[in-house]
Amino acid sequence: MRVLFVASEVAPWAKVGGLGDVVGSLPRVLRGEGVDARVCVPAHAGLLRKAPSPRRVTSFAIGHGGGPQHATLWESELDGVPAYLIAGPPIPDEGVVYTGRMDEEGERFVFFSLAALELCRRLEWRPDVLHCHDWHTAVAPHVLARRRPGDPDLAPIASLLSVHNLPYSGQGADAALHAYGIGGTEDPRVAYGHRFIPLVLGLAAADGLSTVSEGYAREMLTAEHGCGFEHLLRERRADLTGIRNGLDVERWDPSHDAAIAAPYSADDLSGRATCRAALHAELGLPDDEAPLLAVVSRLVAQKGVDLVIEALRQLTALPWKAVILGTGDPGIERDCQALAAELPDKVRVRIGFDDALARRIYAGADCFAIPSRYEPCGMTQMIAMRYGCVPVARETGGLADTVKDADLSEDATGILFPVATPASQAFALRRAFALFGRPRWRALVDRGMRADWSWKASACDYVRLYERLAAGRARKKA
Repeated sequence: MRVLFVASEVAPWAKVGGLGDVVGSLPRVLRGEGVDARVCVPAHAGLLRKAPSPRRVTSFAIGHGGGPQHATLWESELDGVPAYLIAGPPIPDEGVVYTGRMDEEGERFVFFSLAALELCRRLEWRPDVLHCHDWHTAVAPHVLARRRPGDPDLAPIASLLSVHNLPYSGQGADAALHAYGIGGTEDPRVAYGHRFIPLVLGLAAADGLSTVSEGYAREMLTAEHGCGFEHLLRERRADLTGIRNGLDVERWDPSHDAAIAAPYSADDLSGRATCRAALHAELGLPDDEAPLLAVVSRLVAQKGVDLVIEALRQLTALPWKAVILGTGDPGIERDCQALAAELPDKVRVRIGFDDALARRIYAGADCFAIPSRYEPCGMTQMIAMRYGCVPVARETGGLADTVKDADLSEDATGILFPVATPASQAFALRRAFALFGRPRWRALVDRGMRADWSWKASACDYVRLYERLAAGRARKKA
């Protein structure tokens, strides 16, 4: 089985969110399962500097209304996984992964999608499955479906589109689609106003659809979370599979994490007390018996950090401390800083991205707030549990799939709350603070640390999905 991952991010070369973690980890695990998995990404954000010994393979032209756009294919390797990098005029070699400007991103990712598809014709190695991720590559399954009937090189290839975050659909990329001669979908299941949205093109055309948890696969079919695409997704529900993201358990391992003050494990937690004391000292907080609540997150509306802020204001009479680490919306950043100014004896805020500090927080905090308004999968809850930090999470998407509530399950690993309101969040935090330090709390820590958050089971689910798609494509070709 040969599978080509096509994505805008791959950790650690280019990572903005969970997508980068998936593309940086899953192919390597799949190769351990006998799958010849490879990765294709744009050569943006300095990737040609970060990739080891990139080798130029070939160049080719991509048709464009203003004249051919030339793509250059480079080959490298990431942790034993062959990696292809595509360069060309629409792909800036430096700068950020996403600009937020659809005129730039539409041009970049439509060009990249077409070049990745052409890659399948240019190499002696041909994938059985083209595994595309999010709107940035969703044009590829659409064009593949149109070209397969007349192209023997593309005819055997099945396509899978994975949705990591449905609201990000590429809406506004019409000009780029027209410039590269890509027509909209004529699928009658698609609303007229959606026919030139890149993600919708892929949702309608891909042989298979997947998303990053079973819970989110269900939520995507609802009006609340379907972003207006729920009718199409309901029509394709037989082709939609939810597979929970895994965790790189070698990268996230408190027994071998050089960034934390002392190593520890589920069998020997003594080092965690050292980590807790070191974090309190670093933050300038008293190392007492009051629980330390952590938030490590992008500071955007989806993540619900505003719910934590308002909930903590309701709980000032209780003994607790909190640390918030993240960056994002300037208004939410200011709200976090305002909370720290109001409660200088309780709250610390660090604005920015700091991987080492995040690890020290996972290792030294007692509980971890994840109040997302929606969460396709989430990885912070799995990291927190692996580091012995008990999650207090919104009951949605992948959070509901991975966290078991202390009052509802014998195998509990955390605390869930049902409604995205400050009151619901505050009630969950009251429950957490009341349990802290008791035997039931220690049981939550133990079960979370011992749970298997690796990619192993999920990788096997992907292998079965690939085999099903490849077999289905072979029947259609025959």
